[in-house]
Amino acid sequence: MITVYGIKNCDTVKKALTWLAAHNIPHQLHDYRIDGLDKTWLEQAEAQFGWANLVNKRSTTWRNLADDVKENLSKQTALEVLFEQPTLIKRPIILQEGKALIGFNVKEYEACFK
Repeated sequence: MITVYGIKNCDTVKKALTWLAAHNIPHQLHDYRIDGLDKTWLEQAEAQFGWANLVNKRSTTWRNLADDVKENLSKQTALEVLFEQPTLIKRPIILQEGKALIGFNVKEYEACFK
């Protein structure tokens, strides 16, 4: 079973879940708000995608961050901020069974799951 990491009310997560269901791919959602966030998983995601790619700069959370936090992000500070505010993480993320996807792109999902 594939675990999709994200937030249930995120439109992009909904698109990914709909795509997986339409292609009969068993999956479950790990909602950061409900299920929490594991630091080890976050470190694995950072190792796979890079900290800059994990930060969702289109999110309301990003817009509400203090300017000094935004301007001084580094790997260490980004991981701290992402752990404290998981809604700042770009989503959805699939990171298991040799699959590594961030965001939702139909062509990437087709290539990964076919």
